[in-house]
Order: sequence, then C-alpha cells, then structure tokens
Amino acid sequence: MTLAYLAQPEQQQKLEWLDGGEFAVLLDAAATGGQLTVGRFSVAKGEAPPYHVHTREDEVFMLIKGSALLWCDDEEMELSEGGIVFLPRNVPHGYRITSDTADLLMICTPGGIEGMFRHAGRDLTTPRPEGFEISRVLMAEAADQYGQIIVGPPR
Repeated sequence: MTLAYLAQPEQQQKLEWLDGGEFAVLLDAAATGGQLTVGRFSVAKGEAPPYHVHTREDEVFMLIKGSALLWCDDEEMELSEGGIVFLPRNVPHGYRITSDTADLLMICTPGGIEGMFRHAGRDLTTPRPEGFEISRVLMAEAADQYGQIIVGPPR
C-alpha cells in the first residue's frame, strides 16, 4: 500500500445486516492493501451474532453509542458507551445489544472479513428481495468461507 485512501460517507458500501441492522464497510482489504477492515454497525436492541471465533484476524470493537453484553471465552462483561475491547483471533466471542440502539465500530487486521458481511448481507443500493433474511445456513456458509467458526447460537 503506497497511496492514502479516502472514502466519504456516500462512497461507503452499506449492507443490511442481522435483525434489520446496517453494516457500513468504511475501509476494506482492497483499499488498505489487505492490512485491515474497518466497519460500522448501526443496530437495535437484541441484535446478536452467533457465538463465534475468528481464525484469520484480530478484532477491535468499540461501542460508540449504546450498551451491550459481551462474551469472550465464556466470560460475560458489560460494554458501555465509549468502551472498547480487543478480541484476539482464535478466542470465542459474541455480544448482544442491550440499549434501544447502538453504534459500533469494528476494526479487523488483517483485512478481508468484509467478504463475510457482503456474502451474507444485502447491499442497500439494491432492491430488497421479498422475504430477505440472513438465515443460519447463509450465515454459516459466509462464516466458513471467511475463516469464522460458529461455535454456538447468539447469547
């Protein structure tokens, strides 16, 4: 990577994600020479991914707005507004949003995890297919293709 990369909000891909939430791809592996992925979630109360393990990347997760419960290697913690957590690869983790809404920033290194979100989610610039949902089967398929291991249901 030898050039800086700038993406204004209107240039950032936005995907429909779990429970009708939104995931914005702020920086992807293509933009960073594979070094990192940065994404931002805008989600509602109860949103929770399956309990999972990243095998390819480390993750930093910051709760910009809202509150959540976080599980890391079966330890339960509260994550409050402004809180940040480092989740090393190969450590099982998950979260559940406990506030009415939440705004979360995710940074993963190296990059590439955005492919999972693109595979399972839906680009918001395209028409929404009738009955669209991110099924367990689709989520498992996307996770498997991008080095995630689902080890349990959402908590």
